[in-house]
Amino acid sequence: MTQGQRLKYSILISLLVLGIMLGLSYLQKQGIITEQVFQYVAIGVAIVVVVVNGIMRRKVKV
Repeated sequence: MTQGQRLKYSILISLLVLGIMLGLSYLQKQGIITEQVFQYVAIGVAIVVVVVNGIMRRKVKV
């Protein structure tokens, strides 16, 4: 994976996380999920992003 590819994937991941958070916020406002469920899912998403970022960082070839 090149530095350019990592940048593209990082932008894609950030847009995906933004979409997930906006969706969760919408569901919470509609009363479909509670604030606690929102927090758990947000923490889970953050952990997944950190792990994926670490994997991508190791795969970058200089």
